[in-house]
Order: sequence, then structure tokens, then C-alpha cells
Amino acid sequence: MPGRLQDKVAIVTGAGSGIGRAIALRFAAEGATVVAADVSGGERAVAAEGGERVEPFSCDVSDEAAVVALMEHCRDRHGRLDVLANNAGISNSPERVHEMDMAAFDRVMAVNVRGSYLVLKHALPLLLRAPSGASVVNTASIGGFRATPGASPYLMSKGAQVMMTRVAALEYVKDGIRVNAVCPGTTETAILDGSTPEMREMLSARIPIGRLGAPEEVANLALFLASDESSYITGQCYVIDGGRSAG
Repeated sequence: MPGRLQDKVAIVTGAGSGIGRAIALRFAAEGATVVAADVSGGERAVAAEGGERVEPFSCDVSDEAAVVALMEHCRDRHGRLDVLANNAGISNSPERVHEMDMAAFDRVMAVNVRGSYLVLKHALPLLLRAPSGASVVNTASIGGFRATPGASPYLMSKGAQVMMTRVAALEYVKDGIRVNAVCPGTTETAILDGSTPEMREMLSARIPIGRLGAPEEVANLALFLASDESSYITGQCYVIDGGRSAG
């Protein structure tokens, strides 16, 4: 039985670990050819795990020349782009606003806002060439809707991604390009490396389902939004947080 992304060409940024890794492997398992882009070197391990359907590409999304090179690779090798998972992002160390180091602030904005915008901007000419429409899935966050002390740069960047999703959806809907976002809550990714058992217990306790999310669960939602199963959905930002934002 053909996969839900059979014969599609996809780019996944931030594919070296966490949610991006899960998305890249899920897309490949559903029949897509995936260009797995990351700055960490982890994209090579993902490609090895994903087999012939996953191609590694080193890319710092905050560097416009690197983003252009990523899109040129996709164009030269595949001739088009059907799906973009615009996932790369970083967080910041917990500080209140007046204590925030501006170099750290600028780095978060460079990757999460400028980087995601650059990836979308330079992917769109390829997406416009997709023969049967295209889909963009941005990775925003529940932090784009709900504030948490100590994370102002990250939360501001995710709010920007929410609005980027909505405006791009309206600008390109007549071109057959759908633009949506997944908005994860606290998820088991490398950002939690080094957390104490007490911290993990606290994080889990505030989630109604009673546990942290798995990257694979976010990837399942991204797959739905990337596939033709969501053909009537655009401009939407889907929270996946175990019920935390429900009350």
C-alpha cells in the first residue's frame, strides 16, 4: 500500500535530533524522499537510519547563503519540492527580561525567526513548482500562545512563527500551497538533557495526560498536515501538549 507521502520530495530542517529527526524518519517511512538538513552533524546519523530515502545536508538556517544552497541542492537533484517541514529552532537559558544576555536573545531570533523565515522564503519558489500542490508544516510551540517566565526570547520567536504561518497561508492559498504549524508542549528532546528526575516529575505533573510528549507523536501530526488527508486545512496552528493548555 503506498505511503501517505509516496513519491513526494520533502525538506526537514533541524532533522538531526528530536522532533526534526522523528519527522524526517516518519516522512521517509511514508514514501517521501527527504532532504534532512541540520547544523549539528546529526543529519548524517538520521540519513543512515532512514536509508536511501533520506539525504543529509549540512545547513545553518540563520545563514542565508546556506539556506539558498539547501534549496539549490533540492532543485538540482529533484527538480521540485512538495513538502517543507520548517522545524529548526533553539531555546534560551532561563533568565528574566532585565537579566537576559542580548547575544543569547539575538541567537534565538536569528535561528527561530530569521532562520524559519529564510527557509520559507527560499523554499517557496520550489514549492510553487510542485505539480499537485504543496504543504508547509512549521514547528511553532505552545509557547506561541502561553507565557512561561524565563523564556522571553523563545516565546517571542514562537509567537512570530504562529503569525508567519497565518500570513503565508493567506498569501499562497491560491497557489495550492497550504501552510500550517504544529505547536508542541513539553516534549522528550535534547533540550531536557541534564534535567533532574525532580524536574522531569514536575514537568510531567502539570500535563493532564501525565507524561511528556514523544517526538514521534508530534511527527504523526506533522505527517497529517503534510499529506493530502489535510487538503482543506491551511493557516492553522495545532497545539499538541497533552491537554496542558485546555484549562
